[in-house]
Amino acid sequence: MSSAADAPIAAIGETPVLPEHVDSSVISEQVSVVTETEAPLGWWIYFGISLIGLGILGISVGWLFWEGIGVWGNNSPAGWAWDITNFVWWIGIGHAGTLISAILFLFRQKWRTSVNRFAEAMTIFAVICALLFPSIHVGRPWHIYYTLPLPNQMAMWPNFKSPLLWDVFAVSTYFTVSLLFWYVGLIPDLATLRDRAKSLTRKRAYGAFALGWRGSNRHWRNYERAYLILAALSTPLVLSVHSVVSFDFATSVMPGWHTTIFPPYFVAGAVFSGFAMVMTLMIIARQVYDLKDLMTMKHLENMNKIMLVTGSLVGYAYAMEFFIAWYSGNEYERYVFINRATGPYWWAYWWMVSCNVLSPQLFWFKRCRTSIPIMFVISILINIGMWFERFVIIVTSLHRDYLPSSWGYFSPTIVDIGCFVGSLGLFFTAFGLFIRWLPQIAMFEVKAIVPGAQPSHHGPHDDGPAAATLQAKEA
Repeated sequence: MSSAADAPIAAIGETPVLPEHVDSSVISEQVSVVTETEAPLGWWIYFGISLIGLGILGISVGWLFWEGIGVWGNNSPAGWAWDITNFVWWIGIGHAGTLISAILFLFRQKWRTSVNRFAEAMTIFAVICALLFPSIHVGRPWHIYYTLPLPNQMAMWPNFKSPLLWDVFAVSTYFTVSLLFWYVGLIPDLATLRDRAKSLTRKRAYGAFALGWRGSNRHWRNYERAYLILAALSTPLVLSVHSVVSFDFATSVMPGWHTTIFPPYFVAGAVFSGFAMVMTLMIIARQVYDLKDLMTMKHLENMNKIMLVTGSLVGYAYAMEFFIAWYSGNEYERYVFINRATGPYWWAYWWMVSCNVLSPQLFWFKRCRTSIPIMFVISILINIGMWFERFVIIVTSLHRDYLPSSWGYFSPTIVDIGCFVGSLGLFFTAFGLFIRWLPQIAMFEVKAIVPGAQPSHHGPHDDGPAAATLQAKEA
């Protein structure tokens, strides 16, 4: 006869999400101690490298502002190159956070509880990196306000028919909702850090951001309502944001861009690259902070399965692009795709196919899905491949247009490379500060799926939604 403690685990599946010995006190201790003790050597090495990258960004952008975008390798046929490639790549990486947090929350996938905080933070920092590139691509960033619907002295208004302007609204909305979603989810855990703080400074700092959270029944009701509303608002953004980004290309008449498959193709690729980045960061944090009890093989394997599915969708989209080019009978469209595979940038195309289509197929095998070294290498290869995908879409469609006399070849300059490496430095610096000072795992959500979350198994000092409800009823 099964006990009540077995109920939440049996509901998740045959394989328990968390080990049997994990309870509320273990969760609070393992997550909170990261912010309460000295940072390990691994964090300092990571943060030092990230700061070097951030410095490279400052130098590259400063030189860009001083000299103008002519210091980039962009030329006449390839007016968009690494700048927009980086923009679309970073936007894609930010998609996994909303999918894990919002969609999997609405579907009540309990394995997401150890992953969602990582993904949400990654979304915020990736969108910040993405917004950097359209701003500096303007050439005169002090005139960036022309893209906003604000009155100005010349009575000029943005062109609302342009998908470039749609980007402004879509990405800014996505960033705002994602930031609110992330912060609201942090509030109960910030209160835990406040209550555990031993210094007055830490207590006041975490207390200010916890907004007076006491864990009362009324607080939990309001919290769950707000979190559900934000999840419902975030869900359509997963589909809309990268669809709008794809319209930058799909609404043009350029061969290689003018295709209706772009919106679903871009969304699948965005989720694909986002999950890969979450996997890379999770494996590193899991090893450095010894979080193997909270980030189990079950979590990693589920994420690998999602990467297998989305990688297969991306591979299908690649095949359909070639089929559409052939079936259309348009010789210009056909030439663009043949040129991608056999032209001057053939190496970029086949890097893209190898990393995005072939490498995830190893996840069909359980031994590969549960091997830390294999999944770590594949997650890095996927993000390399997704960057090459954006590069192939943008540059190979532009470097040869209708007139052979206008053909050219794009080669990046040191400033192009510096801006890209610097954006990585910005991302990893922000992420390093996040895992150092904020709970990197949603403690209260993980507590809700352990056996002790059942009311009949709560002790007098347990916390979490179930405990709060029980205490309220007893009162």
